[in-house]
Formats: sequence, C-alpha cells, structure tokens
Amino acid sequence: MAESESGQDKTEDPTDKRKKDSRDKGEVARSKELNTLAIMLVGAGALLIFGGVLAQDMMELMRLNFSLPREVILDQKSMGNYLMHSGQVALWAIQPIMISLVLAALIGPISLGGWLFSASSLAPKFSRMNPLSGLKRMFSTKALVELLKAFAKFTIVLFVALAVLSSDIADLQRIAHEPLETAIIHSIQVVGWSTLWMACGLIIIAAVDVPVQLWESHKKLLMTKQEVRDEHKDSDGRPEVKQRIRQLQREMSQRRMMAAIPDADVVITNPTHYAVALKYDPEKGGAPMLIAKGSDFLALKMREIAVANEVLLLESPALARSIYYSTELDQEIPGGLYLAVAQVLAYVYQIRQHRAGKGKRPDPLKDDLPIPPDLRRDS
Repeated sequence: MAESESGQDKTEDPTDKRKKDSRDKGEVARSKELNTLAIMLVGAGALLIFGGVLAQDMMELMRLNFSLPREVILDQKSMGNYLMHSGQVALWAIQPIMISLVLAALIGPISLGGWLFSASSLAPKFSRMNPLSGLKRMFSTKALVELLKAFAKFTIVLFVALAVLSSDIADLQRIAHEPLETAIIHSIQVVGWSTLWMACGLIIIAAVDVPVQLWESHKKLLMTKQEVRDEHKDSDGRPEVKQRIRQLQREMSQRRMMAAIPDADVVITNPTHYAVALKYDPEKGGAPMLIAKGSDFLALKMREIAVANEVLLLESPALARSIYYSTELDQEIPGGLYLAVAQVLAYVYQIRQHRAGKGKRPDPLKDDLPIPPDLRRDS
C-alpha cells in the first residue's frame, strides 16, 4: 500500500482532476517495450514487402557506379552528377521502409496513453543533475526491474534468434550457390523473416510490461483521504470564499430591492419587525408581485425609503408576516392571499383618490383581513 509524504496511506482512486493534472504534466503510462515491438514488427514487415524492390534498386545502383566510362571518371562534374543521382535512387529505394518506421515510432507511444504534448515535461529539471539523486535512481527498485527486463529481453531474443538461424541453415547454404541477383533478394527475405520472428519474441516482454506500466501509473496517482477532501474543497470553493460570495449576492439583492421600493404601490409592515413591498400592474394582469421584503433593520430601511418616496405605509402585522414567509422576491402572491391583498389595494386606491381631491378619506383598514389558516404566521 502506497504512503504519502505525510505518512497517510494512499487508498483512494484518483479523481478526474488529478488525472487531468497528471496528464498536463506529461505523466502518463508509457511502455518502451511496446514501442520497440511496434518498430521491430513494422520494420520487418516493410522489409519483407519492399525488400525485393529495394534489392533491385540497389543492384541497379551498383551496376551504374561500378561500370563507369573512362571519360566520366576523369570528369569531376560528371562524378558529382553520378553522386547526386545515386543519392536520389538510394533515398527513393529506402523511402517506403523509412516511412513505415516513422509511422511505427508515432503509433507505438500513442497506443498506450494516447497523443500527448506537454511543455512542462520539456522543461529542464535541475534535480536530475544531483549526483546523489542519480545514485539513488541507479540502485532503486525501478532500476532493478529495468535490468531484469533487459536481461529477459536479451534471453528471449537470443533464444528466438538461435531457433530461427538453426531453421534457416539450409537457406543460408543455398544462398552461396545462387546467382548474385537471386542471392541478394533471397538474403533480404531471410533477414526479414528472421527479424520478424525475433520481434515476435518481444511480444512476451511487452505483454508483461504494459500491465506493469499501467499499474505503476495508477499507483502514482492514488490519493489519501485528506487529499481527496482538499481537492473537493478547492473544486467546490473554500468555505470563506463561498461565504463572501453569498454575502455579496445578498448585498446586490438588497440594493435591487431598495431601488424597486419607490415603484411599489404599498409597503405593508408588522409594524417594526417585517416589511413587504407590493406592486400590481393591471395592464399585465396576473396577481400582485412582491418586489421587496425585509426584517428588523432591513424593514426599517424599507420604511424610510417608502416615506421618502411617498409610498403608502400600511400596518397589517398578520398580512405582512404571511406574505413575508409565503412569497419569494419577484413572485406573485399565493392565491390564498388574493382577497386580503385586493382589500389593501382598494384601500390604497381610495387614499390616492383622496389625496388627489377626488374623494373623501376612507376609514382605516382593519387588521382582520381574510388570511387562510395555512398561510397565517403567528408572531
């Protein structure tokens, strides 16, 4: 069981964030044995497929360069032209094999860990220049495992090579009695098949190395319980930061409420502990809206703004408490309070008519408004 620097056991699977951070740093599972296997198999296959054409091009190149006319030998310019032509022929002949090897060198690493380019992995690490750290790596468990893998690879390849050569003794003997052109093509075929069989021997090493690399990569990413908790705090937000955000949101909400009070039709109070501001727009229809509400100090501030903007204040403790607890900001009042609020708005309309000199002053509104028991809140 892995342990962290703090001594805690790393028993928790890595989170998605931990995996992403590790990948950004270039720390993914890689297998050198798988890369070697891919290059060897593709190289041997390309040699078998394109070996015949390569042999013919090379023989033609040898004929051209070993049968030069005398005037060409004495002409430096002609020799330069022969050299350029020979280089072009050689490059064209080995081009299919080189392209196959390049593709194998790219596909091999991608097959385990996927495509990845990390600038941080290219940055120099001065800790690796420490001789003590180098000695520690040389005599570490990982170095011992790499030594055992190298010895196993050597043993397997040697065994396969001996088996292949022993089975090809007859072909090797026949090559000595074949014409030159046939012998060259035959030699390439023997080398290609021998290389292919020796590469197949590396399958055993790769089949063992790939699971080991995946296990070691997963082991490095394991986390302690404390690391998981800390990461969740970072991803969800520190408590003090979240508290500050909620505080700012409350302040913004309060500012919006205070700015909306001058547009209210009425502010209903407790009279001191609660205050709610209602607005009704008959053109839009629907029910009256709650545009502001508050308690204690905020209720006092609402009353001050209402007085400063000549918004009618109405004391109705039961209705103020019912609206405060049953309705959220910018929402319509519940259907059970329609009748009570309608009486309040009618009273507000009469007060406005009286102030405009178009009617007598209405009698004070009694605090026995029809409030359903399920919406009533006692003080």
